[in-house]
Amino acid sequence: MVQKSVILDEASIKRSMMRITHEIIEHYKGIDNLCLVGIKRRGTPLAKIINENLLKVEGKSIDVGEIDISLYRDDLTTEDDLQNPLVRESRIGFDINGKDVVLVDDVVYTGRTARAAMEAIFSNGRPASVSLAVLVDRGHRELPISANFVGKNIPTKKTEIVSVHVPQFDGDLCVLLSDKE
Repeated sequence: MVQKSVILDEASIKRSMMRITHEIIEHYKGIDNLCLVGIKRRGTPLAKIINENLLKVEGKSIDVGEIDISLYRDDLTTEDDLQNPLVRESRIGFDINGKDVVLVDDVVYTGRTARAAMEAIFSNGRPASVSLAVLVDRGHRELPISANFVGKNIPTKKTEIVSVHVPQFDGDLCVLLSDKE
């Protein structure tokens, strides 16, 4: 990969995440029936940021879980992938039945990850509603899926890569745009 630019720095991400938090509160008219589920890997730290923001704004936090979508992907391409998918543990330690679930992810691209996450959610229960919050929407959908809450829309080429860095995995907080080599 050849890095082209920093699209969002730490301060920009924090502002975007606070705006998403306020939009979620406004949309749901509070947070009483709300829970957050981060899509592994980088959606989980972003869900935790939203929850920290909820604590600052609303004075309380809500349930936060994480979900692994490996078994729900429809784009596993090799026979080995289908027979031996890499499965990570999902952690939803609360009842999602009747709850308003906000799925949180770093980037929405083709829509396949969001579709898989919805399928995984419904295998865990029957929520009242499911919405999608993403830090970056880069376009190029292959499925009719759109995020309800978006930090930044970034028009990209299919040959570009959008990388969200989070401290837990990368040591910093930023969004980078790179070219595939």
